Amino acid sequence: MTATAAVKTAGTVLVTALLTQPLWAPGWGSGVLGEAAAPGLPGAVAAVAVFFGLVALYCRSLQRTLHLVPPEARTAAPRSVWWMFAIPYNFTEDFFIVRAVAASLAADGRTAPAAVRRWKALGYAWCGLQIASLLPGAVGRAGAAAALLMWAAHWAVTARLNRRLAARRPAALQPRTP
Repeated sequence: MTATAAVKTAGTVLVTALLTQPLWAPGWGSGVLGEAAAPGLPGAVAAVAVFFGLVALYCRSLQRTLHLVPPEARTAAPRSVWWMFAIPYNFTEDFFIVRAVAASLAADGRTAPAAVRRWKALGYAWCGLQIASLLPGAVGRAGAAAALLMWAAHWAVTARLNRRLAARRPAALQPRTP
């Protein structure tokens, strides 16, 4: 087993333990699943649907980033960002998605190295905070709130980055005119 596979496996096991915590440690609280169910079934379904809709839009933004990078500079396929929907694996995989997009941006060379580092750090921040959001109680709620803020900030920076990349497309990716 490679080191990457070991990290992904261990991370997924940890996330699964945190997600199922109300089953094996109910005294600690209802966990993230209890928080999601708090508004009742209709409210929970609506909240989850809106959240996953936003995740899909965010994935499209990251996919666009990779499409704007020339294929020879990409370290991941654009469609690989959709692993964000593979629960509970996604909690660990999200770090690797951020890393792959950042490596692709760095290899492309049109984004300043400092900007790539900031983009990557912001991405890692929301990834880490989303795992913290799985902890029971106030710590989990605070982690969730901070993760959502960091995720929104990362998404906004990604959209700005995409506009800059689209404006400075390499000749090989420019649309051809007759």
